[in-house]
Amino acid sequence: METIKDNRNSPKKYAVLIGLFVLPLVIYLAAASGEELFDLLPVLSAEVSELENLQDIKGNTIVLEDKITVLGFFGNHPEAMKGNALHLNEKIYRRNFEFDDFQFVMFITEDAKAEAASLNEQLGTYVSNEEWHFVPASKETINSTFNSLKTDFTLDSNSATPYVFIIDKELNLRGREDDDDNELMYGYDSSSIGEVTNKMVDDIKVMLAEYRRALKKYNSQREI
Repeated sequence: METIKDNRNSPKKYAVLIGLFVLPLVIYLAAASGEELFDLLPVLSAEVSELENLQDIKGNTIVLEDKITVLGFFGNHPEAMKGNALHLNEKIYRRNFEFDDFQFVMFITEDAKAEAASLNEQLGTYVSNEEWHFVPASKETINSTFNSLKTDFTLDSNSATPYVFIIDKELNLRGREDDDDNELMYGYDSSSIGEVTNKMVDDIKVMLAEYRRALKKYNSQREI
């Protein structure tokens, strides 16, 4: 009579069990550790100019270092940028403003304070506008800060641009390689709800996750 082999302990069966149960657990634990889950946003320009002795329209002294900043240039007619501001407020700011050290900084000209105050009030209708900072400055200071970004964009005759920029805590401009044309993406067109929603939202998430992970690692090392 032919003997029927017992395959219950065969190496092949163990391999199947490992594939079904062990590997998913390993993947889960790696994900839970927060290590190497995403590519960091590359540094596109270093040494962005710090703000020297500048205050926002509410009297707060504003700096970029040690802050994660969405930097913009609303120029001498901020009300004309209202649509842009509402896009950013809805899609970026209100989702992230409670993150420590996160801020919006928008340059305006010295004669645009009243318009900026009105816009700032509108932005605070449904969410705290505490981290929206409209910063009056001379055109020379605005141009100097903008030029330090080292992009191929230009300011218009009103010292404004629809593009906004992500600045990290070390005064680096962060961005991405644009999926559409494989060119470096230095800034985000805030007049385009599609660009803000489909690209900038994700990049802000990556930026904040980077600092969350760094803070978690720092705290764990202190506990050792």
